[in-house]
Amino acid sequence: MGAGNWVLTNAGLTSLLDGTFDLDSDTFKCALFLSTSNIGAGSTTYAGLTNEHASENGYTTGGMAVTLVLTGTTTVKIDIDTDPVWTASGGSILARFGVIYEVSGTVLAYCLADDTPADVEATDGNTFTLAAHSDGVGTLTTA
Repeated sequence: MGAGNWVLTNAGLTSLLDGTFDLDSDTFKCALFLSTSNIGAGSTTYAGLTNEHASENGYTTGGMAVTLVLTGTTTVKIDIDTDPVWTASGGSILARFGVIYEVSGTVLAYCLADDTPADVEATDGNTFTLAAHSDGVGTLTTA
């Protein structure tokens, strides 16, 4: 399933611009959240988010590690090196949002799990893939 456009959170954008995030060396994870989550542009920390998918059915609370890559020079695209994939086992994996956050806690970005604003379900034995949008996670442009 193709993820919708990624939205950089206010805290994520600030952390990119002030150098708090080092995309080359910091550790980031991607986690799945239900439609009842409070994720939004004003979200600041992973710990402050509500309604992550439970640690069951092939999903582990906290999500999985992702590597972010940068491409370009004056316009730099931030993208996920390898799309995160979870295999449903013993039941379904259900989520509406994917969230990328730095392991120390600051939320970088979030997206809808699909182009349509609806919960996405991977039933037992199937995979839940959060395929990065063609625009990547975000773009920074130098003046």
